[in-house]
Amino acid sequence: MDDDDGYRRKAKIAVVAMVVLASMAVFALFVAFAYYCYIRRKVSMRRQAQKAEDANLNEKSDFANLQVVAEKGLKVFTFKQLHSATGGFSKSNVIGHGGFGLVYRGVLSDGRKAAIKFMDQAGKQGEEEFKVEVELLSRLHSPYLLALLGYCSDNNHKLLVYEFMANGGLQEHLYPVSNSNVMPVQLDWETRLSIALEAAKGLEYLHEHVSPPVIHRDFKSSNILLDKKFHAKVSDFGLAKLGPDRAGGHVSTRVLGTQGYVAPEYALTGHLTTKSDVYSYGVVLLELLTGRVPVDMKRPPGEGVLVSWALPLLTDREKVVKIMDPALEGQYSMKEVIQVAAIAAMCVQPEADYRPLMADVMQSLVPLVKTQRSTSRVGTCSSFHSPKLSPGSISS
Repeated sequence: MDDDDGYRRKAKIAVVAMVVLASMAVFALFVAFAYYCYIRRKVSMRRQAQKAEDANLNEKSDFANLQVVAEKGLKVFTFKQLHSATGGFSKSNVIGHGGFGLVYRGVLSDGRKAAIKFMDQAGKQGEEEFKVEVELLSRLHSPYLLALLGYCSDNNHKLLVYEFMANGGLQEHLYPVSNSNVMPVQLDWETRLSIALEAAKGLEYLHEHVSPPVIHRDFKSSNILLDKKFHAKVSDFGLAKLGPDRAGGHVSTRVLGTQGYVAPEYALTGHLTTKSDVYSYGVVLLELLTGRVPVDMKRPPGEGVLVSWALPLLTDREKVVKIMDPALEGQYSMKEVIQVAAIAAMCVQPEADYRPLMADVMQSLVPLVKTQRSTSRVGTCSSFHSPKLSPGSISS
């Protein structure tokens, strides 16, 4: 009997010991799993921090690569000179509202008309936009880019002085905007083709003739400015970035730009390439074809986003005519329309690899543009205007 009791006690002790050991094992596994999750989280956070640091270093090196002698080719103005040029920054000379201040019409001491942007908002982003405009445009020289004539950094006053473009932005002629200082002029088909080619040449210069390439990052119709003869120049480099040195590479940066023009892969990943500009250019081509804004949710269902609505119709000979701007009134030949529509369709492909290079786009447009463009249907405009400069930062 005693033996049975002793056996039972030993069995109970064994069971308790097993339960305790099992509980300890489960607890140990739980602790190990918790530690694993903690370590994994720390590693993930460290990777994210490293990625952010790498991106920040990339931004800083990007800015360092832009360091040039700013005075070379640019005039350094005094505040007094620009105060005089604008009539004391008179309200009557205000011709635009940039992201960081007003833009004034001015006449320089040598008689040249200029657009003078007074940066009246402090802050890091404004400082960086000022720096990138001065330092980048001091080294870029193309007849298809808006020229920076000079700048002023005097007693905390920061001003940028641009060449004057009498006919404002392309956007204002395709569809009137409120508070515009330009009287809209109906652009005929030949003029639209010429503007498309000259804008393509501007981007092609940035992508192919600068090393490393420059990515505009905010290419849109309001940043294509027109002179008194409606020749086009690309403007507003406040958001510009230096691209990767190697072909097929990308730079990682915060997503900035204008709704409707931003390439889908850039919007999703922050990976920026020259093909991001190509997408934006394709949207502008669609604007030239259709006379529509990139995003207009007041339109019927399915027509609110220009790319989504137009893309299925661009390669169909029978349907493409339905997207054409009624204001063109059949001035175009269908052969030219089909060619331009095909170029636009390639530029706005969702997959960046399927988009052409700007050099290919330019070469495709050259045969369509008449050497001697008629301006009889373009009209003239005596209104003054200046580039619309949106906020941007090289450290974005």
